[in-house]
Amino acid sequence: MTMSRYLLPLVALAAMGGQAFAQTATQAPAAKPAAPVTAPAAPAAQVKKININTATAAELDTLKGVGEARSKKIIEERNKAKFKDFADLVKRGTLPANVEADIKDKITF
Repeated sequence: MTMSRYLLPLVALAAMGGQAFAQTATQAPAAKPAAPVTAPAAPAAQVKKININTATAAELDTLKGVGEARSKKIIEERNKAKFKDFADLVKRGTLPANVEADIKDKITF
């Protein structure tokens, strides 16, 4: 009798405990807040392109990969003849290829 006295409550606790551990609380996913109604987004402000034929040395220095020496070389080349387009800039070999690629979308002629 003594063994059943301890065994019966132990089995009952194990049975209840097993159910308690088997059932995990699940929460419903939080509802996403409604997006605020706003006017259509304006296009991103475009960065002003630099005209390579008229820019000052200081303006050319702002281009990635163009420093004082390279801006001086650009000015010397354009004094010989204005750059017609990007192909003309590349053809003259004024800048290294990696710099040409970096500034291609930031310059005009």
